[in-house]
Order: sequence, then structure tokens, then C-alpha cells
Amino acid sequence: MAADRPAILFVCLGNICRSPLAEGAFRARATAAGLDLRIDSAGTGDWHVGRPPDPRAQAIAKANGVDIGALRARQVHADDFTRFSHIFAADHTNLRDLRRLSPDPSRAELALVLDLVAGRQGEAVADPYYGDAADFARSWADVDAAAQALVARLQRLP
Repeated sequence: MAADRPAILFVCLGNICRSPLAEGAFRARATAAGLDLRIDSAGTGDWHVGRPPDPRAQAIAKANGVDIGALRARQVHADDFTRFSHIFAADHTNLRDLRRLSPDPSRAELALVLDLVAGRQGEAVADPYYGDAADFARSWADVDAAAQALVARLQRLP
């Protein structure tokens, strides 16, 4: 990977709901736009390492034409801060944890996923884990809006 080529990591707590949804939405949009990027997701916690995304997350992604079933949860590693140019957290707690984990120096710019969406800066993607299908649909809508905005931003790069 070229040093100046963007590499994107999406992070939530367990890496089974919001961050794999964001990875799937962004991967689909980036591929459709012809962007060749490193794209991944991870969690700040280790509870679900090695497990696939929550079945409800898989269902809403599939309903939107994206298959995330092959993804497996992993925990954020120190080297992620040098391997990725941008790390987007699903919420403020995960952003705070990422800032605490970030080594010095760090290549990665840290921000919230919804900082990408005009008018949504500073907002969190609600955690749908304890919710129902409608909560997962809202999370999908949020991460897909962010994916669209990020693709548009990357297409403007030289």
C-alpha cells in the first residue's frame, strides 16, 4: 500500500454490529466507485473476537445488497494506528478509547463516523445491539450515509 493511499478502519465496541455494517457499506460504495482501498473494521473490546457479525446486522446489510457474513470480529491493535490513515469510531466512548490507545506517533486521523455527514458532526451511530430490526435499519442508514460522504470525499483527492 502506498504511504499516501487512504486506508480506512471503522471501530465500535464489539465489532459485530455498527463497525461491520460501516465496513460493508463503505466497501460496497468504494468498489462501485472504483476506489482501491484498504478497508477493515475492529472493536475496542475483545468479547466477540473471531465471531461473525450479529445475524441482525447481516440481515440488514443483505437487505441492502451487501454481504458481511464472511467478516470476523477483531480487536483494535496498536499497529492499526500506523496501517490506517483514517479510523472512524461509531460513538464518543469508542473515540475516547481510540485516543487513549493511540501510540505516538500515529498516522491515523481519528474521528466519529457521522463526522463525515453534513449536519451530523459530533453525533454517534446508535448501538442497535439491544434493539430490534428497526434499530439495525437506522444504524445501516447512518453508516451508509457516512460511506457515501466518504466516497465523495475520496473521489475529490488528487
